[in-house]
Amino acid sequence: MAEEEPINWELISYILASEWRFKLLLELSSGTKTPSQLAESLRIQISYTSKTLKELATKKCCVCLTPKRRKYKIYKITKLGENVLKEIHELTNLEEKPNT
Repeated sequence: MAEEEPINWELISYILASEWRFKLLLELSSGTKTPSQLAESLRIQISYTSKTLKELATKKCCVCLTPKRRKYKIYKITKLGENVLKEIHELTNLEEKPNT
């Protein structure tokens, strides 16, 4: 039987330290999205959306599927990002998007 991966408390804390990191990751869990789509659905500025996506990508919670494009980049959640959301849900019962 395979050993379960240990919980990455640092990463969970990093995601929960920013409401927008959590919300963006949660939005990406429903499918691929562009920064514009995320900004519109969450009602935040596109510049902040792009900055936060880069932060999440650096932590390997999401990945840009079109890194060579300047515009209309497409992002998706990674397996690590899905696991972090699952752990957050189990630890905090945050299962729905907080109201914006």
